[in-house]
Amino acid sequence: MPADLPLEERARPVSAAVESCDASGAGPAGPNVWERTFRLWDPYFAVVWAATVVFVLGAADPGRPVRLVTIGLLALLVPWYVLVGRPVLLAEGRDERRSLGYVAGAVLLFLPPGIMVGETRVLTFALIPQCFMALRMRWAMAAVLVINVVPVVGWSLLWRPGPRILFVNSVSAVVSVVFSAAIGSWIIRVIEQSRERADLIAELDASRHELSRLSAAHGALAERERLSREIHDTLAQGFTSLLMLTQAVEAELDRSDVAQARRHLALMDETARQSLAEARALVAGGTPADLDGASLPDALRRLAARHGASVTVSGPVRALPAGPEVVVLRSCQEALANARKHAGSSAPVSVALTYADAALTVSVRDEGCGFDPMAPAPGYGLAGLRARAAEVGGTARVHSAPGDGTTITVRLPVPPTPERSTP
Repeated sequence: MPADLPLEERARPVSAAVESCDASGAGPAGPNVWERTFRLWDPYFAVVWAATVVFVLGAADPGRPVRLVTIGLLALLVPWYVLVGRPVLLAEGRDERRSLGYVAGAVLLFLPPGIMVGETRVLTFALIPQCFMALRMRWAMAAVLVINVVPVVGWSLLWRPGPRILFVNSVSAVVSVVFSAAIGSWIIRVIEQSRERADLIAELDASRHELSRLSAAHGALAERERLSREIHDTLAQGFTSLLMLTQAVEAELDRSDVAQARRHLALMDETARQSLAEARALVAGGTPADLDGASLPDALRRLAARHGASVTVSGPVRALPAGPEVVVLRSCQEALANARKHAGSSAPVSVALTYADAALTVSVRDEGCGFDPMAPAPGYGLAGLRARAAEVGGTARVHSAPGDGTTITVRLPVPPTPERSTP
C-alpha cells in the first residue's frame, strides 16, 4: 500500500465493492424467486374461478336458485383467498396452523357448491395447487382426497345420477387424485428448493457482511500498524534524541562547557524542527520531510550528519518510486537510532547505499558492543524494520555478535535500469 496516499484511502476496506452489489439489488440478495414467480399464480386462480362461474351459469341442472346460491358461495372464496390465502401461500406455508386454517376454510366454502352443482368441480384445478403450496405432503394429500371424493359422493347421494354418469364422475375423481399427487410432489419440491435457496442467500449475505466487517477490521489494523511504525521511526526517535541531547547539555553546563552546550542546543532545535516536519508529513500522508524535494542520497547524508555517521553511495544514482526510498530512509533512521542507543555515541557508524540494476541496498554498520541476534529483542524497532521491508517485497537482515558490532542490511527490489540504445 503506497505511503503517500491519504489516510482515508489507505484505510478504506476492499469490501466496499462487495457491498455495492447489495445496494444495486442485482445480486443474489434480490427478491426471492418464489415471490417473483408467484405473480403467475394470481391470474391462473382468477381464470379458473371465472371459468367455474361460467360453467355453473351454463349448467342445465339444477335450477336457477341453486346455481345462484352456488355462485354466492364461490364469491366468498375471493376475499378468503385475497385476505388470508395469498399471504399464507407467499410465506410458503411456514406458519402451519395458519395454513391449515386457510385450506380448511377454502374446502368448507367449496364443498357445498361442489355437492350441489357438478360443474363446480372445475375449481379443483385452483384449490389443489394451493393445498400443496400451503401444507406438508400428508396434509396436502388428505385435503386433495376430500376435495375430489367428497363432492362426488355428496353429489351422487343428493341427485341420484344414472350409473353411467356416476361412473364417469368417479373415474374423473380418481384421475384427479393421481394427477394431484404427481403435480403436488413437483410443487412441493419447487417450494423446498426455493426455501433452500432463500436460506443459502441469507447465509451468503451474512457471510458477506462478516467478510466486510473483517476486511474493515483488517484494514484498520494494518493502518494502525503502519502508523505505529511511522511514529516509532520519526517522532519517537526524535523525542529520544531530544532527551539524550538534554542530558548532554545538563552535563556540559555542570562542566561550564558553554560552547559544547550551545552546539547541542542547536542540534536540539534542528531535531525538534525535523520532528515537527515529520509529524506534519505524517498527518498529511505525504513523503517524509527528508525526502521532500531531495534525492535519496542527499536525504541520507542529512540524516547521517545528525547522528555523526558517514555515508558512501555506489552504483548509478537514479530516481526510484517513493515506496523503496521511504523504506530505505526509515530503515536508516531505525538503524542509526539503535546504534546511538546501544552502541554508544562514540562508536563509529557508517551507511552504505548501493544502486544495482534491479535492487537497492542500504547497510548501516556500527562498531559498538554488538548483541546476539537470536536472543529475544525487546521493543518494536527490528520487527517493524523487517515488516516495512517485506511490504515492498524486500528483506532485512541483522548481522551481529557480542563484541563485534552490528550490521543491518536492507535489500529492496526496484525497477531495473533502462537500457541505453547504442547509436
